[in-house]
Amino acid sequence: MQFALTEEQDMLVETVRRFVEEELYPHEALVERTDEVPDDLAAEIRKKAMELGLYAANMPVELGGGGLDAVGIALLERELGRANYGLQMVVARPSNILQGCRGAQRERWLLPAIRGERVDCLAMTEPGAGSDVRSMKTKAVRKGDSYVINGQKHFISHADKADFIILFAVTGTEETKRGPRNQISGFLVDKDTPGLTVRPGPHALSHRGYHNCELYFDNCVIPADQLLGEEGKGFDLMSEWLGATRLTVAATAVGRARRVMDETLAWAGQRKQFGQSISQFQGISFPLADLAVELEAADLLTLRAAWLLDQGKATDADFAMAKLAASEMLGKLTDRAIQTFGGMGLMDTLPIAGWWKDARVERIWDGTSEIQRLIIARQMLRPHEGR
Repeated sequence: MQFALTEEQDMLVETVRRFVEEELYPHEALVERTDEVPDDLAAEIRKKAMELGLYAANMPVELGGGGLDAVGIALLERELGRANYGLQMVVARPSNILQGCRGAQRERWLLPAIRGERVDCLAMTEPGAGSDVRSMKTKAVRKGDSYVINGQKHFISHADKADFIILFAVTGTEETKRGPRNQISGFLVDKDTPGLTVRPGPHALSHRGYHNCELYFDNCVIPADQLLGEEGKGFDLMSEWLGATRLTVAATAVGRARRVMDETLAWAGQRKQFGQSISQFQGISFPLADLAVELEAADLLTLRAAWLLDQGKATDADFAMAKLAASEMLGKLTDRAIQTFGGMGLMDTLPIAGWWKDARVERIWDGTSEIQRLIIARQMLRPHEGR
């Protein structure tokens, strides 16, 4: 069993970490203060990322992307995850689902996204459909050579910066043993399409500079050739291309956790109380030791899931375990960091409270911790049911 990274993987980690420290860290205070990534700064970051080959690193080389495998992507996300989310997301990793584009769709949406000419966002969540995606109510009705879309989406990340939307909507129903079930389809919708309105969503506690938006479709008409994949096969499309997004969350959480741990250990080592550094007190050092174990375990689970994905052996439970372990660990670590810093941990002169706020969303998006446990439990129990 080989745990060491290859020379190429080591170079990737070193390159991304240097990029993050030199090109992203210096702008974090601005973004944290203003909740915005200025357009000129975003353009500068994007240009430098392209020069280093970090832009669209998840896309195949033959399409103009970086061609990283799953382990490479996990390492990339782990290093980018150290930085402010609004800044690191400028280094776009276009949604893998765009690889489902066919024919003219590739020239209009896929390839421009890889070249950095257009930015995508993914729209599934609705006010009444979060974890239960099939309960969405946004509908796309076929009328001749067009689809007419009506409905609402919310918590749509990055829609304010996107040029087009990868939309999932109901296109029909099917009968199952449990009764009627919505059939979901994917669509490509340009943001300037008449009948589509994009509005700022409520201010989020987590991730300054990376905004959630609300989308409103009011008799929004798109040509039928903007259907992504087959009608009614949206879940198949998601399963084929979106299954590993939870692995991205896990890697991001591990990267942020390493930064938080480094800062917390440095503080504990130099902060003195009662004539000695507070790191000498077991009440400080033991909880951090426990969290160091959880951090390493989460990192290994993440890289294991990525390796299994590269081998074609990964399951949904592998991704769920990685996300659950990493996101829960990050939440506990950021809370412990504030406790270690004491009152200073809550002051905006330090980034600790910001990291604590950022960590909270990781246990919610891309599937809540409860959903991850459900996925894991189902896979564990399935072989033993019906005996």
